[in-house]
Amino acid sequence: MEINGAHRQAAYPVRFEWGPTGATASAQGAAYAVVVDVLSFTTAVCVGVERGIAVHPFAWKDGRAQEYADRIGATLAIGRHEARRLGGGLSLSPAGIAAAEGVERLVLPSPNGSSIAAALDDPVAGPTVVAACLRNRTAVARHLQGEAAITVVAAGERWPDGSLRPAVEDLWGAGAVLAALVDLGVDGLSPEARVAEAAYRAVESDLAAAVTACASGRELVDGGFDEDVAIARELDVTDRVPVLAGGAFTHPA
Repeated sequence: MEINGAHRQAAYPVRFEWGPTGATASAQGAAYAVVVDVLSFTTAVCVGVERGIAVHPFAWKDGRAQEYADRIGATLAIGRHEARRLGGGLSLSPAGIAAAEGVERLVLPSPNGSSIAAALDDPVAGPTVVAACLRNRTAVARHLQGEAAITVVAAGERWPDGSLRPAVEDLWGAGAVLAALVDLGVDGLSPEARVAEAAYRAVESDLAAAVTACASGRELVDGGFDEDVAIARELDVTDRVPVLAGGAFTHPA
């Protein structure tokens, strides 16, 4: 796909973009790509890493997922609703991962954040991929402080026709990381990144209510997954920074 050079935001050391195509465009030349999928991939990754679980991102609806999980000795996550129907099993639910016992490796597919992270995972030519959410946004900013080129990617969601649905909770999550960078003295944000930062600061004083009330939050609450929303809306509760290396997100030693 041919992408206009201006859309890569290469003139700015700190960039912001949306979805898989935006991730590919803005990550060119970046040292780090920060993926943000608040409800729920990167929150699930963060909770897993807090529990000492190595989380492997995987493209959504790729039939090789079970084979891959078997090969590396990992548990394969299933859909939230499927896990509920079966009465158990790990899924994208942060609450479920928080309660998991005896899990060392987890293959966690998702249509948005996981697919983006997996696509960006190129140890030779790609940026280092970091999973960020509200829970670890300041820890991530501290980890990135001093890096020359950073892109922050809001994963977004999908409409039924497969097109990108910009999800406001991911805008806030990305903006939270960007605001933390600014508060640490980082400058050089692109105009797009400044807008994301401003969006976060606009709801910062009532963040939990905003995450619960937004469309994605309401969808999960209405579906009976309110505990997942409660975990996702917690701000700065961990110092874990999930970094993708060797195919898995873990906290750097």
